[in-house]
Order: sequence, then structure tokens, then C-alpha cells
Amino acid sequence: MSENYQICTRCIMDTSDPNIVFDVNGVCNHCHDYDRLMVQKVMSGKAGAEYLEKLAEKIKRDGRNKPYDCLIGVSGGVDSTYVAYLVKEKMGLRPLAVHMDNGWDSELAVKNIEETLKRLEIDLHTEVLDWEEFRGLQAAFLKASTPDSEIPSDHAIWAVIGDLAEKLKVKYILSGFNVRTETHLPSAWSQGHFDWKYIRSIQKRFGDGKLKTFPHIPFLTYYRRLQTQKRVDILNYIDFNKTAAMTFLENELGWRYYGGKHHESIYTRFYQGYILPVKFGYDKRRSHLSSLICSEEIKRIDALEEIKKPTYAPSLLEEDREYVAKKLGLVQDGFEEIMSLPKKSFSDYPSYGRILESPFFKRSYDLMRDLYRLRQKKQHQVIPK
Repeated sequence: MSENYQICTRCIMDTSDPNIVFDVNGVCNHCHDYDRLMVQKVMSGKAGAEYLEKLAEKIKRDGRNKPYDCLIGVSGGVDSTYVAYLVKEKMGLRPLAVHMDNGWDSELAVKNIEETLKRLEIDLHTEVLDWEEFRGLQAAFLKASTPDSEIPSDHAIWAVIGDLAEKLKVKYILSGFNVRTETHLPSAWSQGHFDWKYIRSIQKRFGDGKLKTFPHIPFLTYYRRLQTQKRVDILNYIDFNKTAAMTFLENELGWRYYGGKHHESIYTRFYQGYILPVKFGYDKRRSHLSSLICSEEIKRIDALEEIKKPTYAPSLLEEDREYVAKKLGLVQDGFEEIMSLPKKSFSDYPSYGRILESPFFKRSYDLMRDLYRLRQKKQHQVIPK
């Protein structure tokens, strides 16, 4: 361990985040961000219930004479499944559930989606990616040697949902992202999720073909949708407790736990459990546990014990490593060569993010960000009739 090693005195984030900053009491910037976001974005209790009631009324009005009044993304995980329950049973809305099949769904994730949506009587739209294209893109990101190899999936699902919202003329996208459990996320560990130039540049340099059908969000489309589509992180408006939510889903909807944060995807399980910690020294369990400490779902002392455990069961690791290498068309030696490549980052490749660092674009970006934040602030106020 480095002599400059430091760990937060409140959570368990540490200097494995190269950009972490500590105050005089040893509390990290992520904890301060958590406190700020809890004030800015979370409205639980009676206020949250009233907000969701008014929001539901407005969504119903805007969705009249349409087959669906909102869209929700589903992965088979805790948050998205609980959103489906909340939207249908508590808010009385008519959602269309959207799932993106990128070829890595675990069998349990598929069963969770099918079972819970069947019980909730929610229609499902599944977008299946062209496997050869997507396989090539994922392999290209591994060869680029950045910690961002999962962003193609994140980019594609938001592109699919945005495209479908425009096609169906649906204004509202209800998300399971929430401050309580997903705040301690270092940008150095993963960035460029909405940066199509970055994704395309990686494919052009390291890929073996063009992206002809891959769902994507062009630069101007991304900013236009910030104005025309309304994403609401509805778990920020209830007293959300992940452990309680899991118990409820298991008892009421036949949902089953899959073993870890985002482990509903086999690739995510392998990437977060092996590639990130072994190659880059990033253990995403540290981020997840830190958010749960701040939300008082777990104690710091218990999180410190949890983070000592291996990221992978040895038998499952070997099985997943062989499966991932074979599925991506990488022989074992080729995969080990990728693991030994020099580490790179988002800033080493062309991206809109780099362009936006110029003074002119920085001012434009700041303006768009301020407009977006103003609209988000208005969302917390009384919803107009």
C-alpha cells in the first residue's frame, strides 16, 4: 500500500480514486457531494409522496390517447424492478418497459424481467443489439485499455429509450438512479457515457468494422433531448431502502437476487469483479458500499469487513474468464495481452469532452448545464396543471 494512501473517515472511498479530495477532518468530496445532492434532489416523506402524486397526474394528462404515458428501463436488477412496481402500482401509470439485450444477460436477469413484468401486467419492448457489431465494440474498448469498457451498453440503452420515446411521442422517462445508493462514483473510474465521438473514435482505432446499427446519441440530439424529454429519478421521492426493496420484490413479485451490484449482466460481473480491480485497481464495491454508509443502510465497520472479501469466487472467476474471452473472440493469450497493456484514460482519445474544454465550448456547455439544472429545480416545485 502506498505511503500516501488515505481512506475517508466517513465512508470507505480511498485514494484508488486518483481525483479524491479530503477535508481537514478526512471526509472525502464524494460524501460532501452526497450531502449536497440529498438537499438538492431528494424529497421523501410526505413532500415526496405529494410530488409523485402531482407528477402522476401530469403524466396521465400528457399521455392521454397514447398507448403508454411513460417509459422505464428494466435490467432485472433491484432499482429498475422497484421502479416498475412503483410506477404501475403506486402511481397508476401505463408504462412501457424497455430492455436492451446486448448478449450478456444472465439467465436469472431474464427470468426476473419476465416474472415481474408479467405480475405487474406491464408491456415489454426488447431491443436486441447486433452481436457482431457489439462484440467488436467491446473488444475495441478492451484494446483501448481504458476503464470505460462498459459505457457502450449504457450509451446504447439511453439511445434506445430516447429513440422510442420520440417514436411514441412519450415525454417522460422514469429512472431508477438514486442519490442514496449511487452517489460515490469517481469519474476516473468510468466516463464518456453520452460521448458518441469518444465511442466512435475507439471503434475506429481498435475495432474491426463500422457501427452501422449500434444505437447512439449524436451530440446535438443529446442536448435537444435534455429539453424535450423529461427524465425523473423517482426513487429520490420515496424513502428508498435497497435492502427493504429487495425483500419486498422477492416476497411480492417473485424476484431473485443475482449476487452483486449490476451482476444481472455476466460481462458486468466479470468486468467489475476482475478487470477493473486487477488492471486498474478500481473496486466498484467500494463506491456502492460508501453510498450505503452515507444512507445509513450499513455501518462503516461492516463495509470495511465486506471490502476485504474477494471480488470473485475462484471457481466462478475461471468459468467467467473463459466464457468472456471465448464470446468476445479473444483467445486466452490475447486476453492476457489486453490485461497487460499500459493503462489509458478518456483523455487519451478524441471525444466531445475534450472539445468542450476549449473556452468557447466550455461557455456553451455551462449554459446548457445551467438550463438543465434550472429545469430540474422547477421539477421539485409544484407541477403546473
